[in-house]
Amino acid sequence: MISRGERLANYAVLALFAVIAVFPVLLILQTALSNDQIGGGGSFHFENFADAWDQGHFGSYLRTSIVVAILVVGLSTLFSVLAGYAFGTMRFRGSEVLFYVILLGIMVPAEALVIALYFDLRELGLTNTLVAIVMPQVAQSTAFGTFWMRAYFRGSSREVVEAARLDGAGHWATLWRILVPMGRPAVTTMIVLIFMWTWNEFLIPLIMATDESLRTAPLGLAFFQGQYTSGTALLAAGATLVALPVVVLYLFLQRHFIRGMVEGAVK
Repeated sequence: MISRGERLANYAVLALFAVIAVFPVLLILQTALSNDQIGGGGSFHFENFADAWDQGHFGSYLRTSIVVAILVVGLSTLFSVLAGYAFGTMRFRGSEVLFYVILLGIMVPAEALVIALYFDLRELGLTNTLVAIVMPQVAQSTAFGTFWMRAYFRGSSREVVEAARLDGAGHWATLWRILVPMGRPAVTTMIVLIFMWTWNEFLIPLIMATDESLRTAPLGLAFFQGQYTSGTALLAAGATLVALPVVVLYLFLQRHFIRGMVEGAVK
């Protein structure tokens, strides 16, 4: 049984780490609501968000990021569930070798491949298109998602699967009607992680697309920073606008996310 002193020590450590994590966020918000002008007063300036939105063209950038995120998350989730089910529940010739080949997508950094990938896509006439931004990220995310879902399917209840087979359910019905609903926390955690990585991706959109209409939110923020190096309030407001969708998604799905992470750690 944990003593009162140990419990207080645990709370103190957690509170310390909470302060360390929250302080930079509060600092950015305070800067975003401040006034860059000397003598501008101590009141909150919510108009900074509107100014950053208009001057930084964040409406267009956020719209592109949303489209890219939906495509990457949707395709990656579909491919990851299918591949994870195959590797986690089936045994076929070369499955282990193929699985480790797929894991190269996690082990090899994008910086090592992006230049060669750019020239390959340029030969196909796909650079400066949405395909060039989406498909490399789908490949990277599917590698992680396959690893994640394989671990879930391997740890799923064999009795439930066998009972479904006895009832006449095939692989497709077993996967989508039984295992996927049971694994909602694992799938939700994967979706949140992939969305976060896709939303924050900077290198691939920078290399693959030069058209301003294809700039994602982080890329647009970088260009905005180059134009307004002295306007710290507008930069902070722009950074808040870019980070807001990830925060909202996490707050909305945090229960499933935490449950999926805990279950993965236990397994």
